[in-house]
Amino acid sequence: MSMIGFFQTAATTAGSAGFDRFYAGAWAMMGSAIGAGLAAIGAGIGIGRIGGQATEAMARQPEAAGDIRGTAIVLAAFIEGVALFAVVVSLLISLKFSM
Repeated sequence: MSMIGFFQTAATTAGSAGFDRFYAGAWAMMGSAIGAGLAAIGAGIGIGRIGGQATEAMARQPEAAGDIRGTAIVLAAFIEGVALFAVVVSLLISLKFSM
């Protein structure tokens, strides 16, 4: 049985099996925590790669260090913005189901 079929079965039998708003809220809280964690991990990996590659590029071409540094800062800001957006969405999901 696939996971989609499992969730569809669980959704259709929600009333008879005792699954209520609190049960759905628990899954939403776990999903939002996992989402926020993955966003933070992804941002850390992305910024780490940008820093490493920028440092390597500056070592290869020292005369272009200013341009590389500026581009790396802009790219890191974009990654932080996406990660912040993901964490805010996860927070909104968790607050929607808070008791």
